[in-house]
Amino acid sequence: MATDSNTPADSPLVMGLIARPYGVKGWLHVVTYTARPENLLEYLPWYLHRQGRWQATELAGGRCQGKGLVVQLAGCTDRDAAEALKGTEIGVYREQLPASGNDEYYWSDLVGLQVITKQHRVLGVVDHLIETGANDVLVVKGEQEFLVPFIQGQVVEAVDFETREIRVDWDPEY
Repeated sequence: MATDSNTPADSPLVMGLIARPYGVKGWLHVVTYTARPENLLEYLPWYLHRQGRWQATELAGGRCQGKGLVVQLAGCTDRDAAEALKGTEIGVYREQLPASGNDEYYWSDLVGLQVITKQHRVLGVVDHLIETGANDVLVVKGEQEFLVPFIQGQVVEAVDFETREIRVDWDPEY
């Protein structure tokens, strides 16, 4: 099913999660963290995080199903094998992804950047992002936690990877 990979110090980006078995022939329901679920089918090979290691695995088949995917991994041929994979993270390396366009960012690129207001107040560091439907939200952790809408041109004034900062027009008292 999976082969060990000699992974570099930087781990793959987590792009999805094996949710549960689908049927009795080893197929799996996958929750994706991509804008379009079918995109994950193009970023091959997948790396599964199991027993503290990232292992390369081949996809035997896959398709969109509802808001996610159903897939079969090579060597996963029955429900018991599928059940054993439940909760496993799916990762891909950055090099497998298409380049982002102007003013487009992968969430992983924003994590760890410092968030600073127009008044030069440091709010903290981006811990993660959440999708709300209307817009993405930066979860910023510092002395306290802030939820800052990631709306470019309104709230987010600039993302600067050289200085590792995101400048925002945001009132922390909001």
